[in-house]
Amino acid sequence: MDKKNSGVGVLDKAVSILAALEAGPHSLAELVTSTGIARPTAHRLAVALEHHRLVTRDLSGRFVLGVRSSELAAAAGEDRLLAAAAPALAALRDATGESAQLYRRQGDLRICVAVAERLSGLRDSVPVGASLTMQAGSAAQILMAWEDSEKIHRGVKNARFTAAHLAADRRRGWAQSIGEREAGVASVSAPVRSPNGKVIAAVSISGPIERLGRQPGRIHAAAVVATAQRLTDHLKQGK
Repeated sequence: MDKKNSGVGVLDKAVSILAALEAGPHSLAELVTSTGIARPTAHRLAVALEHHRLVTRDLSGRFVLGVRSSELAAAAGEDRLLAAAAPALAALRDATGESAQLYRRQGDLRICVAVAERLSGLRDSVPVGASLTMQAGSAAQILMAWEDSEKIHRGVKNARFTAAHLAADRRRGWAQSIGEREAGVASVSAPVRSPNGKVIAAVSISGPIERLGRQPGRIHAAAVVATAQRLTDHLKQGK
């Protein structure tokens, strides 16, 4: 028997669809090409996986991984990133005095998966589970900056930032935004990478422009980058 196949055909095909979606959003045609599954079968299985929340759709109707996989990983204690995020974000909040967040991309959105709120005073509150746009904000820049050129070209069409901004983010290893996502709010973000080097999340701090200033990266980039690197190193240790 092929080691890649369990002998249960429908299960093997469903897993191959999930594996294809690990690389990012796929249209039905792209799923067929990636998996070699016949179009009617691929559609039936993708819709069934969507019913069970293992798959969902982005704003363009493409299939993407759903939240159920993250829920299962967290329940099993396997999501090492989330386990490490809480103390790391709390330390970042304490070091900068600003609210800290961790974002993951899900299709055309970014999801806040962990937060350490500023304890008092004016703050930028983003609750866990909040879905925010990929068209504005320093975390969106980070989650897009290391994509291939075609995805960047498509992603910046209606964005508040440009491909040139993303190139600058890649060169310096962090991003900043001033009033992009919300008027009066500034932020600084840096990438968290998987053991294979892929950007899988963005660490951010955010707060009022009146406190962070017009160049928040000059003050806080080092702390944000160090926190993102700490989480990256934690994932590497568990490889």
